[in-house]
Amino acid sequence: MTSIDMSDTLDPFWLRSRFRAAMILAITADAFQIFVFPLFVQGALSPVDDVLDVAIAIILAKLLGWHWEFLPSFFAKLVPGVDLVPFWTLAVANVYRKWKIAATAPESRETSPALPKPGNS
Repeated sequence: MTSIDMSDTLDPFWLRSRFRAAMILAITADAFQIFVFPLFVQGALSPVDDVLDVAIAIILAKLLGWHWEFLPSFFAKLVPGVDLVPFWTLAVANVYRKWKIAATAPESRETSPALPKPGNS
């Protein structure tokens, strides 16, 4: 899988709706892992938490494409106690942040270049 093609040929509404769905999914998964699973799932039943992490990783990769941000989130969730941090939400927010930067970067460079063109002195 590859990451989302951030070219201008894709409809921004389509991309935003995928990011919105991914963010809702990530927030829901993190909420379950922080608030619900510690109440009911303990000991030998903790693989339910791991199955949720695998499913979330697959779904997010399908929605947004593969991003390196998902890998640390996945492995951090497998360490007991570390899953109290909302890593899935942070990963999706970081992918969205990078997408927004990439979407606006060409425009800002064209309007205000860092260096003047040679020969204009």
